[in-house]
Amino acid sequence: MSEQRKPEEDGRDFANAAWSIPSYLVAGMLAWGGVGWLLGRWLGVEAFFPIGVVLGAVLAVYLVYVRYGR
Repeated sequence: MSEQRKPEEDGRDFANAAWSIPSYLVAGMLAWGGVGWLLGRWLGVEAFFPIGVVLGAVLAVYLVYVRYGR
């Protein structure tokens, strides 16, 4: 038996997406920026931090597209 959606639950789905999307973006930039920072400290190359931040943002946008865009 299929579940019927209640009208008040539709607002919750939007609110969950509204909080999830910026969270994915911030977490991706922090995580991959941190990896880039650690790699840069280890290898002595300062360019890895911005590369990690940009890579994290790109991967987070892709994750948001896969989860909500299709």
